[in-house]
Amino acid sequence: MRVLLSTYGSRGDAEPVVALAVRLRELGAQVRVCAPPDEVFVRMLERAGVELVPIGRPMGVMTAPSTESAASRRVAELAAQYDTVVAAAEGCDVLLATGLAHFSSRSAAEKLGIPYVYATFCPFLLRSPHQAPPALLPGQSFPPEVTDNRVLWDLNARTFNTLHGGALNAHRASVGLPPVDDVHRFIFTDRPWLATDPVLGPWRQTPELDVVHTGAWILPDERPPADDLLAFLDAGAPPVFVGYGSMRGVSADIARVSIEVIRRHGRRVLVGRGWAELAAIDDQDDCFVVGEVNQQALFGRVAAVVHHGGAGTTTTAARAGAPQVVVPQAADQPYWAGRVAALGIGAAHDGPEPTAESLAAALGTALATDTGARARTVAAGIRTDGAAVAAKLLLDTAGR
Repeated sequence: MRVLLSTYGSRGDAEPVVALAVRLRELGAQVRVCAPPDEVFVRMLERAGVELVPIGRPMGVMTAPSTESAASRRVAELAAQYDTVVAAAEGCDVLLATGLAHFSSRSAAEKLGIPYVYATFCPFLLRSPHQAPPALLPGQSFPPEVTDNRVLWDLNARTFNTLHGGALNAHRASVGLPPVDDVHRFIFTDRPWLATDPVLGPWRQTPELDVVHTGAWILPDERPPADDLLAFLDAGAPPVFVGYGSMRGVSADIARVSIEVIRRHGRRVLVGRGWAELAAIDDQDDCFVVGEVNQQALFGRVAAVVHHGGAGTTTTAARAGAPQVVVPQAADQPYWAGRVAALGIGAAHDGPEPTAESLAAALGTALATDTGARARTVAAGIRTDGAAVAAKLLLDTAGR
């Protein structure tokens, strides 16, 4: 059985795909992965021994579109990845896409006549009467007088068509495929897969969608901490980790505010550099800066995790039993902030730019004794078999 996995997004989109690839190979499948050529993804796939087909520009140089014209140009660029995906999918029995790979990958699967699956890593993207749709552009809002979620999702679908339909259908026409009337349905399909932990990212089934909830796809990481990081961890009480992962546009002042607040709480500081290039604000020995690191090992040794609220970071911290402060920046991050608060395993900061006062209050909640106890209780219920479940389902799909 030959499988193509196609992803285009940040680490939160790529790492779960590598986890799925590893499980598929354990079941005897031949797997290759289309992914952006960012160094972190290249190294991740090399460690897993999975073939990489580089696609598109590195995600590290991409910015989110903020206007309708920019969104249309982005769709045209993403759809143009079609040729690479078609070539990679030749001879494959099934194609699964995640992130922004849908524009090219579904058309490629359709052209080749092979089964296609789209998987997402957050429930808030899926149509449901139990939740309102997300905004598609910064500053976008829905009419305040409209409160019915079904009506809001209809408006959301029209916006998808307005933003993406022209560029998508222009590309499909160029490769001999028929036009798409409903871009939202084209992207998410009628049977999307949801790769979230049932505790952290639950789903209530609805008549609108036949969602396959597999559980989160977690890639085991056995890398030991670097010697200097290990020495810092061993030199004192557990520090508070602060990092914003793949977010580049965070406030330039966020490192200073975070470090000062963590010190005010009497804690040492561990700064994750990330795409925002966060750095220490002085040379005091209570602060240590790390680059790309094994968070699975690290988060079990920290007092709390202050982060942006990506699905992967939220899940890793929850698995480790580490209390969290989520300072959401964009996309699905407000959803994960809300889940952390609702579960009582941390605090959701209101807005993307914390002040010293607002962050101090949120961190106080996270460092409270009862929050730590709740975080450890929830950690015991986080599942780790999602990638294995998805691998079996995907091979069954190919077999049918």
